[in-house]
Amino acid sequence: MKQLLLLRHAKSAWPDGIPDHDRPLADRGRRDAPRMGAYMAAAGLQPDFALISSARRTQETWALVEPALAKPCPARTVPSIYEAEPEAILAAIHDASAESERLLVIGHNPGFEELARLLAPFGDADAISRLMMKFPTAGLAVIALDIERWVEAGPGKGRLESLITPKTLP
Repeated sequence: MKQLLLLRHAKSAWPDGIPDHDRPLADRGRRDAPRMGAYMAAAGLQPDFALISSARRTQETWALVEPALAKPCPARTVPSIYEAEPEAILAAIHDASAESERLLVIGHNPGFEELARLLAPFGDADAISRLMMKFPTAGLAVIALDIERWVEAGPGKGRLESLITPKTLP
């Protein structure tokens, strides 16, 4: 059994004249990201590896999430996750080490929302209902996959266990 954690980057700013790839986190994003990391640590959702989009806002999200985790987590920047279609994100997941049991991927919408729906059409009814409406910034989709290797991940193979957002945290 593998567990996939899809974390959408925290809220970003829209400064004039800055290319999309280089947009930084907004104040709210800088507050929400460490809260999500602390939640992950408290809930026992410690990733053993992370794949991070090359965009500035995902890199900054990771820089704030990682110190809040229970222990350090190795990570790799994956440029192909930036603004990617679900198939490209899934290809990056397929390349993850089989030894990784809980994989964290930090990226973007709409690809993340589409990928979560594709992988996990069933699961927690409340989480599925909220995912159908929106995958908000700093949202964390927790997907259980009954697979032995990441390359086996595919449509319908997962179960959405939860969708945690900054608004649902105490």
